[in-house]
Amino acid sequence: VQLVESGGGLVQAGGSLRLSCVASGRTFYAMGWFRQAPGKEREFVGSINWSGSRTDYVDSLKGRFTISRDNAKNTVYLQMNSLKPEDTALYYCAADKTATWDTPSRRALYDYWGQGTQVTVSS
Repeated sequence: VQLVESGGGLVQAGGSLRLSCVASGRTFYAMGWFRQAPGKEREFVGSINWSGSRTDYVDSLKGRFTISRDNAKNTVYLQMNSLKPEDTALYYCAADKTATWDTPSRRALYDYWGQGTQVTVSS
């Protein structure tokens, strides 16, 4: 499975961005989004099960970030609204090949990772 993120960029505080993650190969997996700011560890943002019927988010981002997927396009999305400078990070999507109905949050559970897309929020 190969994952390719896109949609990052520079945005002003309060703005929105939608990240995309296109997967090649078998895609009936739970998918997650993580982010890593400079000097910090990679942290969980949210995840979605294979059907899109369940999502999970880190508490601090609930209400601002939304994950969805279109399996016909092998694509997972991360809609980010009301962006803040502290959202600046490299955003990664990941796939957990052992999970279908679950929404895993632990980084170690994910088997495949994209290369990341940079999001920079200016104040």
